Amino acid sequence: MNLRLHPLTFVVGAVRELVALLAAGATGLLVGGMSTAFYFTLVGLTFGLLFHVANWVTFTYILHDDRIELRRALIGRSVKSIPRDRIRGVDISSSLPHRLLGLAIVHIDAGADGGEGELNAVSRHEAERLRRVLLTRDAPAPPQRVLGRMRRRWYVYAPLSGAYLLTPFALAGSLLGTVYNLGDDLGLITRERVENLGHDVVGLPTALVLALVILTLVAMPVMSVIAFTLFNWDFTVHERDGSVVAERGLVTRRSVSLERRRLRGVELTDNPFERMAGVTRLGALITGLGDAAHRGRLLPASPRAVAEALAARVAGNVPGPLTAHPRAARSRRVARAVAPPAGIAILAIIAGQPLVAYVFAAFAVLAVPLGLDRYRQLGHATDGERLSVRSGSLRRRQVVVEHSAIVGWRIRRTLFQRRLGLATLFAAVGAGDGGYSAADMSEEDAVALATAITPDWLTPFLDGPPAPESAAIRDAGRRT
Repeated sequence: MNLRLHPLTFVVGAVRELVALLAAGATGLLVGGMSTAFYFTLVGLTFGLLFHVANWVTFTYILHDDRIELRRALIGRSVKSIPRDRIRGVDISSSLPHRLLGLAIVHIDAGADGGEGELNAVSRHEAERLRRVLLTRDAPAPPQRVLGRMRRRWYVYAPLSGAYLLTPFALAGSLLGTVYNLGDDLGLITRERVENLGHDVVGLPTALVLALVILTLVAMPVMSVIAFTLFNWDFTVHERDGSVVAERGLVTRRSVSLERRRLRGVELTDNPFERMAGVTRLGALITGLGDAAHRGRLLPASPRAVAEALAARVAGNVPGPLTAHPRAARSRRVARAVAPPAGIAILAIIAGQPLVAYVFAAFAVLAVPLGLDRYRQLGHATDGERLSVRSGSLRRRQVVVEHSAIVGWRIRRTLFQRRLGLATLFAAVGAGDGGYSAADMSEEDAVALATAITPDWLTPFLDGPPAPESAAIRDAGRRT
């Protein structure tokens, strides 16, 4: 049976085109007066409505037992067939106009092989039905339950993340750039006017400039909290129809479904400011998931204990405590942090640039504590079911993956690592980034850890019997 999008798609399309129509009317007003503005707006409205009507008439979708077909015949006839067994996730989002009309956008993700599909827009009831039908398999689904919910007092963690701290100003910069380009095209911005504006700014009183600077510094954290709230309002994680469903957003409400059968682990990330506040972010590792950084998010900035508790409900307990890596790794971490700025400082001295040399020499000194912190963050652990590896300082990542998700190993030893008796163990995983590394382990511990997790793969290649798992993991070093 051929199904169509909701008829109120016309209204949503009209709202979406409203900004363009206003721009067309404003352009006509500047160019030729009120009559020209009226005709510009009328022509834009007519073409917009005709396009949306034609799109609604010529687009249909059919839901079969084994696939969903999206048919379009606006200009050329096309049929996109998405097998149901290839579908990785079904996301539901609703902008403010959609929510007011009870509509939703359904985005179907079938990975690299199956492609993507979008239905814009269907009723909210139809969107939920499609998600349930497309994701539910033959096995009975567990009952719906809430796994975790973000509390409003956690919104104050937004300034700790550089992304939310700079997002409002990036949007403001984009808006100013658009206004400037529009004014330049219309001849409203000239070199003389820009120079006059520059002279006016330079001539501002010092007290006013300081006040503006202080106001900007105060506005940055406030605006970051507002942006964080808009994106993550009422962030809730459910378990429904055999999937983990994350819902968030104030103006645009988004719902992302992650199939449990494709869930391979979790990832906890933070920066130094978040670590000092005991805050971390939680993401899911899903096979074949596109845009995993955003779609796989399970919790934004939240207390670490809460994130680990949610990780345990979603993917199992986080193994710990972590085993520290050998002390030989400390000198290697420090050298890798200090070498780039120190090398530039030496080149600057050779080139006769003392000021540049002093600046980068200072950076080299400051890089020493960074290297020491990178060493402190190194660690690994396993509990017999899951492997956890951690690394990084400015952006620390702790990844927890199921043993069954590991599809291969790679042990890498550079010239400098061999001199120190170190190695990097890379676990290939068919989810997330495709693999994760435990950097600068001792060579014996790297082999022993891989052998303990997948003994059938490595035992035939060992010269003698592998080291006992308890000795490899318990005695690798001090616990952190």
